[in-house]
Amino acid sequence: MPPPELIAVARSLAAAVDGLRFSAPVRHVYNPLDYAWPAHAEYLRRFGGGRGRVLLLGMNPGPWGMAQTGVPFGEVAAVRDWLGIDEAIGRPADEHPKRPVLGLGCRRSEVSGRRLWGWAQGLYGAPDRFFEAFFVGNYCPLQLLEASGRNLTPDRLAAGDREPLFAACDEALRRTVETLEPRLVVGVGGFAEARARAVLGPGGPRVGRILHPSPASPAANRGWADEVARQLAELGVELPGPARSRASG
Repeated sequence: MPPPELIAVARSLAAAVDGLRFSAPVRHVYNPLDYAWPAHAEYLRRFGGGRGRVLLLGMNPGPWGMAQTGVPFGEVAAVRDWLGIDEAIGRPADEHPKRPVLGLGCRRSEVSGRRLWGWAQGLYGAPDRFFEAFFVGNYCPLQLLEASGRNLTPDRLAAGDREPLFAACDEALRRTVETLEPRLVVGVGGFAEARARAVLGPGGPRVGRILHPSPASPAANRGWADEVARQLAELGVELPGPARSRASG
């Protein structure tokens, strides 16, 4: 059973960002903490309990990941078949025709999520074993789309749009860390690491970084799992051997 504060943090963050308005080139804003709340809440209920873990912090939802499922890095097959989350997903109020939300019926696979959750499954086998050591979250809950349907990441917003969004997300990250008391916060990519360092400061938990699993990264395409294992080892995080090897041995 997760701390009730974690549910409250997500609810407060959803309400805070719902009140924001964005200038061009942002045309559509998706908040899966609203239309996919049942799935996100189930993720928190099942896997949000426990302190002293490693918090893996992503940036914001991708169009074929959390925007579809309500789960960070939420590649559809991983959410449904490995995490076992099968909640009803609604639709954003102002949906882009090129970026429909189809929930678990979405046939597109988010590469970043497939890599991250596939890595977790390969090492730990069962979700409960992975979440004894890690928790996965996002800094920002919003997917931001241009008129063309292109994804606009939070770091590319105009300053006047970025500042109130970051203020809401910073507060949610502080409260999440106070609740989970992670032994280490690891940004999945440079943006998340930078926000964690800015928010948590020298008095907070240690902050590190791993390579983002995005297919846009040549380094990630050359062997993301091996590089992440090396980076985590440098941060003092010990990983198990592959779950399949342990089972067969």
